[in-house]
Amino acid sequence: MALDMVVLYKLIIMHMLDKVDFPLTNSQITQFFTENEYTNYFTVQKCLNELIEAGFVFSNENRNTTYYHLTAEGRESLKFFENKISNSIVDEVDMYLIENKYELRNEIGTTSDYYQASNGDYIVHCQVKEGDGTLIEINIAAPDRETASHMCGAFDTKDNSQEIYQYIIEKLGKVPKE
Repeated sequence: MALDMVVLYKLIIMHMLDKVDFPLTNSQITQFFTENEYTNYFTVQKCLNELIEAGFVFSNENRNTTYYHLTAEGRESLKFFENKISNSIVDEVDMYLIENKYELRNEIGTTSDYYQASNGDYIVHCQVKEGDGTLIEINIAAPDRETASHMCGAFDTKDNSQEIYQYIIEKLGKVPKE
């Protein structure tokens, strides 16, 4: 009996999430499916929503980006059904993750968000993570929402966040000469 395509897509999503040690974004998951012409955006969204409803995947949102994680229940379920994914599809997923791992992780590792403080200012929270560790985490006051939003957008670009991190390391890491 042939595997229902929607079930196959769900298994592929869970396999993807199981193979990485960081969450994947909605666009990263969708990109794999659309680039390889498995299905369209709307079917991927349906699968993600059903996986969340079933408790196999959970999501969190930060500045309009949704991040997906495989739950323990999802991992357990995947063990039982992973053999339903053809070897060629598994190879394709694994190759995609290997070829794009640095970009996928880097995209996730740099985050920023802002919130309004009790004094009316906005606090911009910027963070660069590597694996489970935090390389840098800073909070900066901004006078208004527009500035805070702009600061988040500027930090989220790979070159800017790396440049800021490098600058701080250089400034704070200098050992005074005696």
